[in-house]
Amino acid sequence: MHQEIEIEFKNIITKDEYSRLLKAFQHTADEGVIQINHYLDTPDFHLKQNGCALRIREKNKAYQLTLKQPAGEGLLETHETILQSDMNRILDEGRLLDGGISSVLKTSLNIDPTTVQYFGSLTTKRVQFSYENGLLVLDESNYLGVTDYELEYEASSFKEGKIVFERLLHKYEIPIRPTKNKIVRFYEQKKALEGDYKHES
Repeated sequence: MHQEIEIEFKNIITKDEYSRLLKAFQHTADEGVIQINHYLDTPDFHLKQNGCALRIREKNKAYQLTLKQPAGEGLLETHETILQSDMNRILDEGRLLDGGISSVLKTSLNIDPTTVQYFGSLTTKRVQFSYENGLLVLDESNYLGVTDYELEYEASSFKEGKIVFERLLHKYEIPIRPTKNKIVRFYEQKKALEGDYKHES
């Protein structure tokens, strides 16, 4: 298990803006690496209510359980590498491994790890490359009948990262758009389809 602070800036973009940025940086969508996020929470969305998120990321036959928690500037991410068999058990039975993130859920958030359940998945084709002392990411995501496009910039400093990101948007004439995290977009679409997710707007 390891932890890190994530500072990232994100902006929903159109399909045309996505294509223009790929071309400008001399990349193609075919370079994208597929990753699947499997989203977890308690039945009453205790994690969401605390501004947290829990997911399993499946990428290149590797599996990582990640808990995201608010942490001042950015998010505190706690990562735990798991086996495919562990992932299957979590998705099927909703039981997390002992120790690691289970302990964080109990001690920091007062959540019983045995109450966690699987709500669905989001698949992203990700193109990423170094940019201005950070990492620039172009995502095409598919979930619950929706396809959306997103630009992300990961930085080590909030102040400098914000300047770089807004300058990039201005250069390519992309409006700043309020952008929710993927997990929020996923659950809002789930609510729209099923009416069973209590999201505060």
